[in-house]
Amino acid sequence: MAKIYPFQALRYDPTKVSVTDVVTQPYDKISPAMQDRYYAASPYNLVRIILGKTESGDDGERNVYSRAAAFLTDWYQSGVLKKDAEPSIYLYTQTFTLPGDAPGADVERRGFIALGKLEAYERRIVHRHEQTLSKPKADRLNLLRATQAHFGQIFMLYSDPMGEVDALLLQPTAAEVEVKDEYDVVHRLWKVSDETKLARVQKAMDDKKLIIADGHHRYETALNYRNEMRERLGKDDAGPYERVMMTFVNMDSTGLVVLATHRVVFGLDGFDLDATVKKLEKYFEVEKLDAGGEIRAAIDKLREAGQSRTALLAVAEEARYLLREREKQDSSALEGQSERQRALDVVQLHKLVLEETLGMSEEDIRDQKHLKYVREVRDAVDEVKRGANVAFLMNPVRIEQVRDIAFGGEVLPQKSTDFFPKLLSGLTIYSLEEAGQSAVSGGR
Repeated sequence: MAKIYPFQALRYDPTKVSVTDVVTQPYDKISPAMQDRYYAASPYNLVRIILGKTESGDDGERNVYSRAAAFLTDWYQSGVLKKDAEPSIYLYTQTFTLPGDAPGADVERRGFIALGKLEAYERRIVHRHEQTLSKPKADRLNLLRATQAHFGQIFMLYSDPMGEVDALLLQPTAAEVEVKDEYDVVHRLWKVSDETKLARVQKAMDDKKLIIADGHHRYETALNYRNEMRERLGKDDAGPYERVMMTFVNMDSTGLVVLATHRVVFGLDGFDLDATVKKLEKYFEVEKLDAGGEIRAAIDKLREAGQSRTALLAVAEEARYLLREREKQDSSALEGQSERQRALDVVQLHKLVLEETLGMSEEDIRDQKHLKYVREVRDAVDEVKRGANVAFLMNPVRIEQVRDIAFGGEVLPQKSTDFFPKLLSGLTIYSLEEAGQSAVSGGR
């Protein structure tokens, strides 16, 4: 099943740079303002590689990808980046407070960074839970071709109800790396190099199936690159391109948090909330709530209703409605959806509300035409105050639902899951070129 491997990571040398100043959020979570801030933080900030700025005169030879490769080479040769002496697995913990919760309610998520064998989905070892888009994959493939390296980990889930793998990696010593990011998440890293312990972890993971939590585009990019290299060099199970850097997290652990991603509808001409709600009574029991009360009270009602069935909260400028799923929802919009998918709040929102009732097409939703995704309830409410038509708030997808959908070979709608917090990029780097040289010289 899942094959994992220790590796000699490239890591920032803390005697030459402050690690806090050089690591970043995943590339697809970096806003233009964050990009500017990262650029200003350090000349060695990883953003210059994973999301560099375009420059006038860029062409096929000189561009963000060629500059990324040059930065990587220069930083390695100058010692800013150093390769660990022995193959290792890296224990990685994140301590955080849930968004919106009272300060002090800390949660710890534990995982480990290692290489994982790339597997096509049809082998049913690695499972996806969402679709991908071609444009991001083309961008990441160009970066991988230029740099021959992976800079962020793909977030992988595995099942281990007894917590055996985490127990093997417990470290009594202080972390080698400790970083607090811009969201006040504390990231800690330990290097584990003991060969006996590494072998036990590899054996414990050998019967696991994996689900991609975050990083679908990067995983499929790595697969595409692997296939390119197989065409050029032939299949080699030990080839560095056959593996990709992953963070493995136990889906049965209490530290795994999935947040909801709410939908804000805007720019619909002639939108009438009362008329829309009237149409929705065909599929939902509708309860009008106090529009002047605290939004927290409405969210509490949403959570309570969601314990037994699908529930949505529609929030407009002067009205709030709690929508509870009716026992039978006979709609052609749900045709082709499995029972597992029909049970998802997000599927009912997309199919019954956005598509059938508001007339949005699947393409409109994919292209975010008249639609915006937000994590925080207060941000959704603020969007309505600024003139959006309506916000639809949801309960998070449960990890059991993600598991059943993924293992069933199905996918969720886009932006269905928000695994919080994100994994930092730059804590470890997997250089395919360095791995290939180590293999030639006799390294593992």
